[in-house]
Amino acid sequence: MEKFDEDTVKVPFGTKCLDAALCFPASDQDVHTAVILTHGAGGDMNFRHLVSLAQALASEGFLCLRFTCKGLNLGYRVKAYRAVWDYLKSLQRFNIKHIFVGGRSMGSRAAAALARKLSEESEDAVQGVICLSFPLHPPAQTHTHQQRSDDLRGLPENVPVLFVSGTEDNMCDRALFEGTVKQMKAQVEVFWIEGGSHGLTVKGRSEESVLDDVNLQVITWMNKQGA
Repeated sequence: MEKFDEDTVKVPFGTKCLDAALCFPASDQDVHTAVILTHGAGGDMNFRHLVSLAQALASEGFLCLRFTCKGLNLGYRVKAYRAVWDYLKSLQRFNIKHIFVGGRSMGSRAAAALARKLSEESEDAVQGVICLSFPLHPPAQTHTHQQRSDDLRGLPENVPVLFVSGTEDNMCDRALFEGTVKQMKAQVEVFWIEGGSHGLTVKGRSEESVLDDVNLQVITWMNKQGA
């Protein structure tokens, strides 16, 4: 028997709806913490990394709402993310007290931007931010890192951030990234996947073993934040 269930849902967004999936523990009475996840510039909510993490979270007693937003404009994606956050807050079925926001690649930029916005509205709106393969700059264009990390530097001290990145990620120069982390006010934890690319593939390792590592790090970090 599975430890989790999953429902597909439609999230209202202006005159449209966003496709989303709600993954939750099979015994859902005591679910108090939720995670919202979204994909990078390509793909959708069924990207393997997001599905794997959603199922791992639900198996550990968390609710995970992942969604698809195909827009490549960051502002548009942040608005969509806000609609999903509002939808999650409105769910009567669960007594959600804590919400983490996260995503992969461009999705993590949208999550950081939304967390910054929400934290300006309310101190306890966001419990933390999960950034999988944060794209600090396009490949070989390291000069854009200041602009792309603006929302990270704007996060307040009370919003912790977890970064999971590959040491061979061509969109995250390690020296520039470590300089960015030093400029952040938020409490930061970084988990480096040795030999990992931007897609977190590692030569000589199965995708499943890498994802198991990632999922364990995310869940361990969330528990540290009092999730």
